[in-house]
Amino acid sequence: MERHYAIAIDGPAASGKSTAAKGVSKILDFLYIDTGAMYRAFTLYMMEQGKDPKKEEDALLLLPSFEMSEDSKGHVYLFKEDVTKRVRERDVSALVSYACAYKAVREKMVEIQRAMAERNSVVMDGRDIGTVVLPHADLKIYQVASVKARAKRRYLENQEKGIPCSLKEIEEDIEKRDYIDSHRENSPLTKAEDAILLDTSEMTIQEEIETIVSLFRKKVGESWKDTEQSH
Repeated sequence: MERHYAIAIDGPAASGKSTAAKGVSKILDFLYIDTGAMYRAFTLYMMEQGKDPKKEEDALLLLPSFEMSEDSKGHVYLFKEDVTKRVRERDVSALVSYACAYKAVREKMVEIQRAMAERNSVVMDGRDIGTVVLPHADLKIYQVASVKARAKRRYLENQEKGIPCSLKEIEEDIEKRDYIDSHRENSPLTKAEDAILLDTSEMTIQEEIETIVSLFRKKVGESWKDTEQSH
């Protein structure tokens, strides 16, 4: 039976998790799973249906009919509509922390995420991947960066995608989301005991990616080399 590996990258909003995870997945030829996009897609679905993401009863009403998917190119689909850009816009960002706080929503997403990891070697990023979703991941990273560094990265990322935004608004959104995430009951922003803390404030994206790949190869040792040679 083929050995599947898992890398979990956790940390606060806009700390560069997704960009690093995508880069690592390409080098190792693992499947990249954007867990944040799942919650963003559900938040957008609620908004489009005229429901309030701040109301749990509204979330529970729509959860059974929710369908989303991601492809290998990083595209996010709500049902069959490509919403890759839409889920990153400010109105969705401002509400996603509320929608993803509900127990039933999180349980549904975790179920989907674990099923994907059972079938593939994966790089998964989010808030509680190493503590809840993949507690037995081969490598766990808890990635942090200053608010200014995170805001600048998100601003440049949005510019590349053609998403209208301002640096000041992004900083405000990040600070607000940090507060919501850290003050809610059972906050997902918890570093796993066996996770490696990685401060990327002064690192380039390439340095982040190379550091994580190096840590993974050191962690799994010869078993990874054998798998690598078999591809």
